[in-house]
Amino acid sequence: MMDETEFWELVDEAREAAEGDPEEQADLLVDRLAQLDPDSVLDFARHFESRYNRAYRWDLWGAAWVLLDGASDDAFDFFRCWLIGQGREVFEGAVHDPDALAGLLEDFDEEIDGDGEELGYAADEAYEQLTGVVAPDLEIAPAPPEPEGTPLDFENEALLAERYPRLWERFRG
Repeated sequence: MMDETEFWELVDEAREAAEGDPEEQADLLVDRLAQLDPDSVLDFARHFESRYNRAYRWDLWGAAWVLLDGASDDAFDFFRCWLIGQGREVFEGAVHDPDALAGLLEDFDEEIDGDGEELGYAADEAYEQLTGVVAPDLEIAPAPPEPEGTPLDFENEALLAERYPRLWERFRG
């Protein structure tokens, strides 16, 4: 069984080796996972998916909207993958207080940051490389149909600036 610490170590090793490039991080993660046994890869996938689901929150979507200057459903999905890729401290900090991202992120380049789509597929790719078959159902609770919390009007810039004062000042001010 892969525990939470091992999960985050794999994420961190890949991010550091990729120097923060999310696509490179995903490639390195696939390589690393492909060296494990298939059950460990599925454990990794469960850790990833449960955090991905936990980040499905209106307040975090609002923060992504500020950071990315707009975030569609897909963009928010890829943002959540990217957020996991930033490691435990950034992920947990952002889930606890999305506006804290203003202080948790050293750099943020809109061209490459905020989109971790490839990270979301890393475990599936590694599993297929190892076994030649598609990964089975992870048997974890499905994502909620709607984000957790209270919906926000993302088009209301005054509201976003008030709700995310630190993010707004750093990335939109």
